Amino acid sequence: MIAQEQIHSLYGREVYDRDGDKIGSIGQVWGDGVGQPTWASVKTGLFGLNESMIPLQDADLQGDRLVVPFEKAMVKDAPNIDASHDEPLAEDEVTRLYDYYNVNWDDSYRAYQAGAAAGNASYTGTRERDTVGHDTSGRTTDDAMTRSEERLTVGTEREQVGRARLRKYVVTEQQQVTVPVSHEEVRIEREPITDANVGRALDGPDISEEEHEVTLHAERPVVDTEAVPVERVRLNKQTVTEQQTVGGEVRKEHIEADVPGEQGRRTLG
Repeated sequence: MIAQEQIHSLYGREVYDRDGDKIGSIGQVWGDGVGQPTWASVKTGLFGLNESMIPLQDADLQGDRLVVPFEKAMVKDAPNIDASHDEPLAEDEVTRLYDYYNVNWDDSYRAYQAGAAAGNASYTGTRERDTVGHDTSGRTTDDAMTRSEERLTVGTEREQVGRARLRKYVVTEQQQVTVPVSHEEVRIEREPITDANVGRALDGPDISEEEHEVTLHAERPVVDTEAVPVERVRLNKQTVTEQQTVGGEVRKEHIEADVPGEQGRRTLG
């Protein structure tokens, strides 16, 4: 149960349904004939352009949110009631709302009827004060007219935009390497008979047949492969901040003043 002294803390408070889904935020609050908070309007839809009525009879303040025992869809589909002014709710409007939400017509509702009929009910739990002038479009509330306007509330939300991964695969390519190789070749040397070598020349038969053989060698390239590490690669992330421009429609109120002695109307706001 919402107490009368909690009325002012309700304005702008976020409203959640019984399943924990956010419905919207409180726009206005209506009280019964003794000032007890009875109904509230909830701003729903994009930028809160729509308002739905909810009963506060079984609503519960939980931290910074107001929780109502209804589903979000039920609140958004409530009968269309003009919640754009501070005037008392008409009896037929209240009747439709009570029937829609299946709320019992208890002493609180009868007190609301009595206060509305008397024309001096305090619908926000505050006492009326002396005012200069009176409201011609409805009951007099105070000595000033409030001009309001909507402002864009911009924030950010984090979403997944992609994935990066590393994948290793093998390709085969041709490489050419120049390597030096050597080989042996036969070279015939002839030397004349001298006193130094005549002994070795005559070491054997005078006339004979014989063969002399030399083995030749050569190098040839041998190709093999080995795996060696060349670098390490890893994935890392960095945050880049950029400026983006967003926009949306907002409503604002203008007040026109008709002042004696002035031509035309003065527009405020």
